[in-house]
Amino acid sequence: KKLTDKADISVETRSGIISPRLREDGLVTVDMGVPVLSAAEIPFVSESDAIVQPLEVGGETLAITAVSMGNPHAVQVVGDVDVAPVEIQGPLIERHPRFPARVNAGFVQVVDAHRIRLRVFERGTGETLACGTGACAAVVASILRELAVSPVRVETRGGELEIAWEGPGTPVLMTGPAVTVFEGEMNLV
Repeated sequence: KKLTDKADISVETRSGIISPRLREDGLVTVDMGVPVLSAAEIPFVSESDAIVQPLEVGGETLAITAVSMGNPHAVQVVGDVDVAPVEIQGPLIERHPRFPARVNAGFVQVVDAHRIRLRVFERGTGETLACGTGACAAVVASILRELAVSPVRVETRGGELEIAWEGPGTPVLMTGPAVTVFEGEMNLV
């Protein structure tokens, strides 16, 4: 809607103030912060900070990577996100006792080194069409597992994002379109 002529703006969110950069091509880049990989800080109950962790879910052992982007994510690689058991495993992973604050469950299909497909079961919500922090966590996990190389295009059912990450200790940059998702009016009495 062209509410500003500035390239850099500040937006207050529940997680604090972020500073999106409005690009001339209409896309927006946001510094999503440095991912947390320490199990204790995610929080994830584990004796190590190994990149790939076993997680017992519904009678099978899943290989997950735990990452926090300000909220915890458990990312697993699947062969095809279209048939991934998101509705079955998502709620079980979300409430798994090894994630004391609950967790978002990401299901990632690696298409090639610069492209992944993603579905996310968000804690407290269920499956969503898109999740910015989930896309960031999925790329971080894929790069740590040496399945992807930055930048990575993330395809979700709600659209596409480009995620760039240079490695541990560096911030994740998320780029995508700014789109209207809701408009409304409210009468204040």
